[in-house]
Amino acid sequence: MKPASRVLLLFVCLILLVASTTGLTQDVRIPIPRIELGIGEAQNPNDLAITLEILFLLTILTLAPSILLMFTSFTRLVIVLGVVRGAIGTRQTPPNQVIVAVALFLTFFTMQPTFNKVWNQAWVPYSENRITYQTMFERTGDIFKDFMVAQLKIHKNEDNVDMLMESTGRGKVEAIEKAGLDIIIPAFVIGELEIAFKMSILLYIPFIVVDMLVASILMAMGMIMIPPALISMPFKILLFIAVNGWDLIVMGLIRSF
Repeated sequence: MKPASRVLLLFVCLILLVASTTGLTQDVRIPIPRIELGIGEAQNPNDLAITLEILFLLTILTLAPSILLMFTSFTRLVIVLGVVRGAIGTRQTPPNQVIVAVALFLTFFTMQPTFNKVWNQAWVPYSENRITYQTMFERTGDIFKDFMVAQLKIHKNEDNVDMLMESTGRGKVEAIEKAGLDIIIPAFVIGELEIAFKMSILLYIPFIVVDMLVASILMAMGMIMIPPALISMPFKILLFIAVNGWDLIVMGLIRSF
């Protein structure tokens, strides 16, 4: 049989096979679930309440990163850890994922007393239907406000509140506790940035000294073409390990709260 005849015969067999398979499976129907989205009249008022609660929870999950940055110690922790990595000169070691993960776990550790108060004084009474959700939000806001006010007082950053109050034309307040959350939250974030950069300057000084010593030695030896950062990085890592740097930094960050 010629090759052309073989190809034609194979093509005819494939057509017959497909046709027979189609005929056999023509009456077989696979059930496919139907998904419907729509707005209808609620049969029970509780259905509407549950729907609104689900929408509210989804909104909270969307805003969770911003809430974590504004209300907690995450800002100070992640900035200081990132500056330490830059001071050592290891670029992407440890990577950003590790830095953020360590900052998150330290945030949960340092914020545990505040989270416990929110759980015991706000969420548990609400889950037991002893208070309304408005009261739950008020108690939660007051608890976080106490934490932020305490940090502003500890680090002498009350002037941030006065600055924001004057910028909005409200004038100064006798005590920063009387300011609202719309003033306390940005004042707290600005204060966290100030504290983080102050700590970063102190951490940078020993590493800058090592860089200057290595650069001076290389210049004295006439090795101008060798980058000083390439030679100083192992010495900075050795110095960091010798003084048990990670423990000192984590201990200092925790004690700063």
